[in-house]
Amino acid sequence: MSFAASVLTLYPEMFPGALGLSLAGRALEAGTWSLEAIPIRDFATDRHRTVDDTPAGGGAGMVMRADVLAKAIDHAAPPGDKRPRLLMSPRGKPLTQARVRELAAGPGAVILCGRFEGVDQRLIEARGLEEVSVGDFILSGGEPAALVLLDAVVRLLPGVMGNAVSGEEESFENGLLEHPHYTRPQEFEGRPIPDVLISGNHKKIAEWRRAEAEKLTRERRPDLLRAQPLVK
Repeated sequence: MSFAASVLTLYPEMFPGALGLSLAGRALEAGTWSLEAIPIRDFATDRHRTVDDTPAGGGAGMVMRADVLAKAIDHAAPPGDKRPRLLMSPRGKPLTQARVRELAAGPGAVILCGRFEGVDQRLIEARGLEEVSVGDFILSGGEPAALVLLDAVVRLLPGVMGNAVSGEEESFENGLLEHPHYTRPQEFEGRPIPDVLISGNHKKIAEWRRAEAEKLTRERRPDLLRAQPLVK
């Protein structure tokens, strides 16, 4: 069974976008996964195809309507659909590699791309949406975030990466940032490849990579180190 993604959006033309290229694009053509971009405005009921309204209690901006979004979600995920329902939102839980792996192991996802000031809270509760954030910053809408999430998931699907081991040695897979990489030429602008990497001693190479990963993590993401056993 392939991974099936349904994306609810005001801008379906943004998909597949970058997901139609490279590894994700080849996997899409091969049927390893599928992508359906569903226009939210198709579920509006007035002649202006209105999907938003002014916020209750006042304030700036507009809020996406619960009734319109409910119809869109019910169309994308009818009764019996077991896929998780995600809302790309800056107030959601941060997307982690662990969550990406969980999604990749499942049947797919229904992804709602928010716009304007946000989505009516009643819709989030009534349809059991899981709010997901891709970082502590604000985008113009949920579409770029959905592209990021899907790219992270699709590359982990069976057969997408040429070498499955590649996905097991990357940043966040073991709670650390990834170690530095080197390749030919052996010397570049006076900077040689570290001797240990051309020593042929696989035990020493593994120890060096672990130590370098911990060093980088300590410098850039010390929060990731709290639960990590350190090399002595």
